[in-house]
Amino acid sequence: MGKTAIVGAYNTKFGNLVKKNKETGEVTDLASIYDLINEAGRGALADAGVEGKDVDGVWVGSCAPGLFANQEHVAAMAAEIDPVGLRFKPFSRVEDACASGSVAIYNAIYALESGRARVALVLGVEKMNLLDTKGVTHALATCSYWPTEGLTGMTFPGLFAEYAKGYAQKYGIDKERLRRYLASAAALCYKNGLDNPLAHFGKGGPSDKLQLVTADAILGLPDEKNPMIADPLRLHDCSLVSDGAAAVVLMRIEDARAGGKKYSEVAGFAQVGERMAIGARPNMYELIAGKLAVKKAFAEAGVTTKDIDLAEVHDCFTINQILSTEALGFSADGKAGEDYAAGRFGRDDRPSVNLSGGLKAKGHPVGATGVSMHALLHKQLTGDPIGAAPKKAPEVAVVFNVGGSAVTNCVTVLKRGR
Repeated sequence: MGKTAIVGAYNTKFGNLVKKNKETGEVTDLASIYDLINEAGRGALADAGVEGKDVDGVWVGSCAPGLFANQEHVAAMAAEIDPVGLRFKPFSRVEDACASGSVAIYNAIYALESGRARVALVLGVEKMNLLDTKGVTHALATCSYWPTEGLTGMTFPGLFAEYAKGYAQKYGIDKERLRRYLASAAALCYKNGLDNPLAHFGKGGPSDKLQLVTADAILGLPDEKNPMIADPLRLHDCSLVSDGAAAVVLMRIEDARAGGKKYSEVAGFAQVGERMAIGARPNMYELIAGKLAVKKAFAEAGVTTKDIDLAEVHDCFTINQILSTEALGFSADGKAGEDYAAGRFGRDDRPSVNLSGGLKAKGHPVGATGVSMHALLHKQLTGDPIGAAPKKAPEVAVVFNVGGSAVTNCVTVLKRGR
């Protein structure tokens, strides 16, 4: 509908924001969930030139704060962003696994389009690293279909490994070729992440020290540095366990223009749900619901694949980066791996994919991811990019954010404001 504008955005540093004593097991929190909410919210309001008293509602995307940080009712904490200006405003938490942030944005847009609100603040936050690996795995597994997946020991690497196996079988891709395709997707994100000062794996991090900016570098790692997690997915096919937050301020376009705000336009969006259990789906080689979300969002925005300059796609696992690239129409079905291996989708290409470093390098604090994608593309479109940027100023960008095993599929088309 093109009625909503993003007028401000902020992204905290993503990373492992805790200190763990290996001898005692003691965990010291270096940036609490409350700190992250306040930093992101205050940053977005300042960027928008908006005060808390002007905000009509706050939406907070967060996946599992009760499990990760022992804090449910997390949206209410947003009052502390501005205890005077935001007190007595409505606060709502939105949960849709790794798509929680995007769905929070959509719910705010519904309020704006209905006339119930004129200014909305949307946050995404997750504090994951207070838990050990076992705890994180369990918390994330609760976002699967528990009776036949989480309960039986199926993890998210295992769920997306089923997509990788289905994809390879459908298109006749042997193990070595698939491994190169997946490594090529990861290498692009690692390379872009080195230029993102907010990235979990940025300058000085593991991907920098090991120079994992080519598929050959990743493929050349010994097994102990890149172990198999869920065949055929290895460690470097998996996104990061991160802490972080992001926020955006939304208002109607006419108000943004009247106020002289620099903005990006939410030109179209779609949220499409898939059946939760992977066993209920007709195939595991394409994002069926994701393709429908792309079709709906592109139709609303009046764009085609050829119009897209930039994309942030949900590379929770490298196979999903490949599947998302195909769902968006950037590659033919079964060909995205070849395209990544050939060096496509870099910062000088059109479209560029995951200039932020993606979930692979920027990091993946699950509730924050969707908002972060929107925030960073907004910055690209308004001429204030964080990290890598294309040579030519972008006009149209797209977010492809999924929750669960590609169950909640969110696609947003953003355009440079006029």
